[in-house]
Amino acid sequence: MKRRSVLQSGALALLLGVQHIARGATILAVRVWPSPDYSRVTLESDTELKAKQFFVGSPPRLAIDIEGLDLNPALKELVGKVRADDPTIAGIRVGQFAPGVVRLVFDLKQVATPQVFTLTPIAAYQHRMVFDLYPTQVIDPLEALISERFTTPSGPPVADLNDPLADLIAKQVNRPKAKSAPESIAAPPEPTLATKPNSSKVAVAPLTGKSNADETDRLIIIALDPGHGGEDPGAIGPGGTREKDVVLRLAHRLRERINAGSVNGNPMRAYLTRDADFFVPLQVRVQKAQRVQADLFVSLHADAFYTPRPQGASVFALSQGGASSTAARWMAAKENKADQIGGLNVTAKDSQVRRALFDMSTTAQINDSLKLGSAMLGEMKRVGKLHKPRVEQAGFAVLKAPDIPSVLVEAAFISNPEEEANLNSDAYLDRLSLALMRGIEGYFAKNPPLARNRSV
Repeated sequence: MKRRSVLQSGALALLLGVQHIARGATILAVRVWPSPDYSRVTLESDTELKAKQFFVGSPPRLAIDIEGLDLNPALKELVGKVRADDPTIAGIRVGQFAPGVVRLVFDLKQVATPQVFTLTPIAAYQHRMVFDLYPTQVIDPLEALISERFTTPSGPPVADLNDPLADLIAKQVNRPKAKSAPESIAAPPEPTLATKPNSSKVAVAPLTGKSNADETDRLIIIALDPGHGGEDPGAIGPGGTREKDVVLRLAHRLRERINAGSVNGNPMRAYLTRDADFFVPLQVRVQKAQRVQADLFVSLHADAFYTPRPQGASVFALSQGGASSTAARWMAAKENKADQIGGLNVTAKDSQVRRALFDMSTTAQINDSLKLGSAMLGEMKRVGKLHKPRVEQAGFAVLKAPDIPSVLVEAAFISNPEEEANLNSDAYLDRLSLALMRGIEGYFAKNPPLARNRSV
């Protein structure tokens, strides 16, 4: 009798196990991340999902059939998460297409190239299925940058005859473009965009406000790179402050100062690699800076450690050899994991392209980066404590543009309660942005930007 009871219990357990498997995956969370570059939808589940996709061209729609899944409240939330200002997605419809199959239909505002891929559990995330929708029509970021002040609501960019930038805009918008930077490993091919000129096409004369306009008058472009974003929150402080949020606020303040500044009479403009809460792969951040022909690249972060004691700001440059300290090596390794957490489709492009871009860094770029970092540290110490009094070096992937002086600024330790409070203070961010601006100005005072040939 006892043996029969045990067998019956085993049969019941087996039956429950089969039912559990048949039930399939459970959706834990859904997220929508709109951006000018692409719109991302993420489904987080307790097990890996499998899907089939179908694209309909007129009107543009993308249908996704997800197998082993039943409709649940979390999935239904997708419908209300699409924002009106999403540049790509007009709406999402969700329904139970068949037993164990859920169909998602993305109604699109324009034709888009989809990428659908899965991510294995990492950090705070379980299994993720990611839908990236890349618009087929993209705006040249350089042209948008140099004409942003001269666009009227009813027509194309217009020049203010009383503004010294009028002739400059006509020259830069209409000039021939150079060969584009290597393609993103996360995005489909894009229209050819202008990149920073090669050294053979750069005049050696420094810029001055009175130089020959055909060769020297141009915008001084500073690429600001707010770290993390979207699926990647970055470090999180003890009070719940997210790194991706505070560095974006800092970038906005620094952008205002840069856009109001000039170098020897030549106007400055800031270009943000992300202007909202979305994820940008590390290599794409580099490529974006190259496409707008940036003169400098400044990546903004807020440090974290596993104890609350460390404090102070730091500035890092690239190292072609080993890291300058154990802490710098640890920091680079942590920041270089952003692609894994943020969600990179590693199968989208040839990994050799990625390695080639990241192996082109030059000694001259590193030397200029060290000068820029030193100028920034000299001003940042007036705002608060420094973690290190000199520029640290390590193999940060985001600093590997071979033709742009690049630094990574750790504004503070977000893991330190006092410094987390500073990062949430508008007054502190204002002082810090001013210090960074003065550091940029100090660098240019000793290292005037080179003139660009108009053939570029």
